[in-house]
Amino acid sequence: MNPIELAQLVFLAALWGGSFLFIRVGVTDFGVAPLMALRVGIGAAFLLIVLFSRRPAREALGTLRARAWPLLIVGILNSAAPFCLFAWAELTLSAGVTSVINATTPLWGAVVAYVWLKDRLSGPRIVGLVIGFAGVLALVWDQIATRAGNGASTTSAALAALAALVAAALYGVAASYTKRHLTGVDPLTVAAGTMSAATIVLAPFAVATWPAAPVSLHAWAAVLSLGVACTGVAYLLFFRLIASIGPARAITVTFVIPVFGILWGALFLGEGVSVGMVEACVAILIGTALATGFIKRLPGFGTRRSGAGAER
Repeated sequence: MNPIELAQLVFLAALWGGSFLFIRVGVTDFGVAPLMALRVGIGAAFLLIVLFSRRPAREALGTLRARAWPLLIVGILNSAAPFCLFAWAELTLSAGVTSVINATTPLWGAVVAYVWLKDRLSGPRIVGLVIGFAGVLALVWDQIATRAGNGASTTSAALAALAALVAAALYGVAASYTKRHLTGVDPLTVAAGTMSAATIVLAPFAVATWPAAPVSLHAWAAVLSLGVACTGVAYLLFFRLIASIGPARAITVTFVIPVFGILWGALFLGEGVSVGMVEACVAILIGTALATGFIKRLPGFGTRRSGAGAER
């Protein structure tokens, strides 16, 4: 990566790390479904405008119609459901903790790909899964212990962490489903189509649970930031990085998002950062690097001597 591409990658991580901050700010006023419906609705409008400006309308609409069913499924698995689960989790958990749990997405992706697509898991990847999920358990335990020390309910922390983990797992399922059913469709069309589908799915729930009390300007600013910056702009930047540096390098943004999630939460919301939380974060990121193949070899794995003494 050249310096400009590296700067774009860091900026993307800052945007996606900031999404947890904006969810934390907006979910109390809006509630889960209205906040997320607005997020995907604004993001869908932004992405559709870009799509129709870059593709002939007939071609774009034809692709959206032809792939309507898989786009709907991915819209639910990759946007509507996990966004709502993360928002519900942030009613209890901090933005920083939720961003760390989000970093387990590649771990779940590796598990789902192994079970569903029969992807091979090498020794280092298995070690990575073990380390990563051990980090998750350590993080959840740290949050439960912290809440118990503050005299709060530990059940709510456990349920919120479970919701966030299910959300990350749904991202993993969506990745394998996309690989199987949407291969060959350009990423901009997939993003615009899935965000539109998520908007349609969440709209009735948003109307039914729209807040009766007036929504603060801070909450409105948060939802606009979520929709425009953390969804529309972030997706476009991600696609640009995929085109310029390739998907393998672009996905390394996963390792940087928790840094910004924790940083923004501490700076703007005054969230505490415990030693246990940092240790768990490090374990999750190391496990993710191994499980995704970012770190390909460990001492003792991948080498073998034949009878003639040659290494393979």
